[in-house]
Formats: sequence, structure tokens, C-alpha cells
Amino acid sequence: MKILIINHFPLEGSGSGVYTKNLAKELTEIGHKVKVIFPENRMVPPEIFKMRPIMFRGDNSKDYEIDFNFPCFTSHPRSNTTFYQLNKKQMRDYIDIMVRVTNEEADKFKPDIIHAQHLWITPYAAQKTDLPYVATVHGTDLKGFKQDKRYHTYALKGAQNARKVITISKQVDRETKELYHIEDEKRKIVYNGYDTKLFKVKNVSRKEALEKFGINEIPDYIVSFAGKLAYFKGVDILLKAAKIYENQMKEKVMTLIAGNGVLYDELNKLKNFLELKNTFFLGYISDEQLIDLYNIADVSTVPSRSEPFGLVAIEALACGTPVVGTNQGGLPDFINEDIGALVDVEDDIALAEAIINELVRPDKKERKKRAHEYAVNNFSWENTIKEVEKIYKEVIF
Repeated sequence: MKILIINHFPLEGSGSGVYTKNLAKELTEIGHKVKVIFPENRMVPPEIFKMRPIMFRGDNSKDYEIDFNFPCFTSHPRSNTTFYQLNKKQMRDYIDIMVRVTNEEADKFKPDIIHAQHLWITPYAAQKTDLPYVATVHGTDLKGFKQDKRYHTYALKGAQNARKVITISKQVDRETKELYHIEDEKRKIVYNGYDTKLFKVKNVSRKEALEKFGINEIPDYIVSFAGKLAYFKGVDILLKAAKIYENQMKEKVMTLIAGNGVLYDELNKLKNFLELKNTFFLGYISDEQLIDLYNIADVSTVPSRSEPFGLVAIEALACGTPVVGTNQGGLPDFINEDIGALVDVEDDIALAEAIINELVRPDKKERKKRAHEYAVNNFSWENTIKEVEKIYKEVIF
């Protein structure tokens, strides 16, 4: 098959970007021809699949097609511009270039099917080609739909003309039905996969890994977080929980927060206000550094107020790190007592208690092994790609 994939984000720095990159790689490796359309604000290295980046104006970009940075639903390490900030002209320019480039690539690449990411502008662009297309709902698009009515006409038209709509969790599936009125037989839940070649248990020196992060002290325990520093990620709740477990534990517990976003300064102020001595903001880190972080952590946290799926939780489990998350969104679909714990949203006391419980458990070695095996058996890209490929064949044939 020839598959044209369209996304609203670069191939790194966002969940759907990582999903798109992995999807394109896996499809190529099993013999399909793939091309990906996505926004960018800098040069990108070559991949094993074809690419058509749409160049937006970034901080250092010189040659660009659109005179503003690529918009997001929340934020991206390389853009804090949101869809909701775009004025009428910018919104029109954005839609026009997505439609134009999609049509051009459909004519040149001649795909059998188009796979649009997000129920937003990409499915609208796909339906303009008259080719069969499917769409994946990632959850942040649902937030966007609720927030800005200007996009409703495009999002609804694109969603309702898709041959199949893939949703990534039970909650996302329910909301897709409610917001877009997509009938049951047209929707299919397919859980995100993770890169098994990258995220795995490794023998990582805690001392060396911390030194790479600029930290020269070695704690007794490490608590990790990875994700955007946005309100819905609940990092403020983690900081309040850190105050509790730093005070309650005799041993030294270090909290490492990887990621960037609009709340970076505000969260640092909260850290200082709470007088947290062993909490460090690492900023945006590479996948290699993230894998080290998961491997040296005793527990990984996902304290989100809303989390459509939670790929970071799967990646942490794959590295043998139990996960404490919140009891909402996609997290209850896969986090259970064997590999972690779920607590109520906004409950810093319950979060702290669950983290402490993970740190002092006597069966940590067995739990680490169980977490890794659970991720491999249930969430490898091999499983995901079989489901997606099956949907493509149903739509085409």
C-alpha cells in the first residue's frame, strides 16, 4: 500500500508527532510506501520514509512558507502559539496551506489511503482529495473542539466523511461519539504503541545519568515526570505531593521533571515557594536521556488532570518503572495494581501516599520485571500496526 499521513505537529515534541513517526517507520519496515506531511520550523534529518514538511516561521528560521509559528492545542517545545490565538487571516492561511499541500502530495505520491492525525484540519484536507481516508483522534483535538468554535465546520466535515475513526482510549472514544456524532461501527479503539527498540530496561549508572543532567548528588530514591509543563498535566499537584514525601521520608527522595512549556516559570516559583530541596526541572530532553531517566527512577508519575492516553506511562513501564497516575482519561485503561497505582485528580495527599508506597515496597525487583513484560506484551508497535493495517485494508478493499 501507499499511505499518505498528515499531522498538525512535528515528528518530535508531541504525542501525536511521536505516534506519526513510529507509524511511518513501522509501515515502511513491513513493506509499505509512506509519505508524511507535517509542520516544521527548522530543517529535519532524513528518515526511512518520505517527508513533506510545511515550513513555519520559528525563532531562527529563514526560509518559511507561513509567516508565523506552527500552532498547537496546548504547547510544543518549539512553539507556544495556539490555534485559538490565530486571527482570521492566519487561520485561513493555515487551512489553505494544509489543503493545498495535501492535494499536491496526493497528486504526486498517489496514495491508496490517507491517514489524518487529529479530528481537526487534516481530515478536512484529506476529504478534499476524494481519496479514502481514516483519522486518529489523539484527545488534544477534543480539547480544541470544546475551546474554539471557529474550527467546528472543518473538524465536523472531516470527521464525518472519514471511512474510519481510530480512537486511542475508552474516554476519547466516548467523547468522539458525543462531540462529532460518529456512529459506533465507524469508530475503533486502537491503543498507542511504543518503540520497543528504544524503551527497554537498561543497566544505567544513576551517578552518570544524574551528572549528565547537571546533578552531582545521589539520592536514595528518584521520582520522575515527563511531559509538557501545561496545566492539564498536573505538575503543580506533583510538586505539592513532593513537599509531603520529602518531609515524611527519612531517606532522600529526588524528583526529576523533564519537559518544557508555558508554565515553566510559574512551576519553578511554586517549587521555590514550597522550599523543595530535591526537585529539579530538566527542561526538554532527548529520547536517549528520557530512557536513562526512566531506568534510574523508582517510580514514574502521570498526575494529569486529563490525559487522553498517556504514552509516557507505557514508555516508563517498558523501562521497568512502575507508574502512579490519575484515575481518568486513558490511564485507567491500562494501569493496574500489578504495575502501579491510580489516584484521584487534584489529590496531592493521595498522590504522595501512592508514590511513597512504590518507593518502599519489598517486591520492587519483581514489580520492575512485571512492568516491562506488561508493556511488551500489550503495547508494542507490532500489535498496534497490525490493527491499523487491518483498518486500512477494510477501508480500501
